[in-house]
Amino acid sequence: MPPARATIELLSRVPVFATLAEPDLEAVAEVTVTRRFAPQHVIFREGDTSDTCYVVAEGHARAVREHVDGRQIALAHFGPGDIFGELAIFDDEARSATVETLDAVQVVAILGTDFRRLLKEHPDIAVKLVVSLGRRLREANERLARQSFQTVQSRVAGVLGQLVDAAQEEQATEGDVLVKVTQADIAQLAGSSRESASRFLAVLERAGVVTQGRGRITVHDRPALQRYIY
Repeated sequence: MPPARATIELLSRVPVFATLAEPDLEAVAEVTVTRRFAPQHVIFREGDTSDTCYVVAEGHARAVREHVDGRQIALAHFGPGDIFGELAIFDDEARSATVETLDAVQVVAILGTDFRRLLKEHPDIAVKLVVSLGRRLREANERLARQSFQTVQSRVAGVLGQLVDAAQEEQATEGDVLVKVTQADIAQLAGSSRESASRFLAVLERAGVVTQGRGRITVHDRPALQRYIY
């Protein structure tokens, strides 16, 4: 049975697969399995055996790490077209983070053994994957730099701006942009306390730049937000 057209189109939007020709995309799609997860569901936990990577088709998820005292640090957010768990294709090491859904999520899953076979058959996938992993490393380095040199306000505005860019592409809109994120997640991504992030978000709300809701922030004025980043 040929792979679903929607899966091929999804894979074509993922940077790792974006340069593949149609027959190659079909080859990747043939080894995928569609999975669905309810909101607030743990897809895998830090320390679990890693054997599968995932591409988000619908919904949103986040990667977190937990301290022994129970505290969590948000590492990344994922939306449609994002890939996560891709380190599973290289080896069988334990998961380095926990990934949990923020709302109802649909993914296409690829087993590590199938992906490694595809890498041998299509070396250009390997090149794109290295670029994708490099981008993740660069983003982590930039986050460390922000935490070292920027004020809390600038870091929070920068994180929110990045989330807005991703949501704007997903929603294909130029007006108000809805970002599904909690104050705690923004604080963790910005390397600040929740109290400091909350105070600055309240400043943005009073200025009419954003409106806050439970687990979501609507950004009304992206240029105004940008002015807080330096």
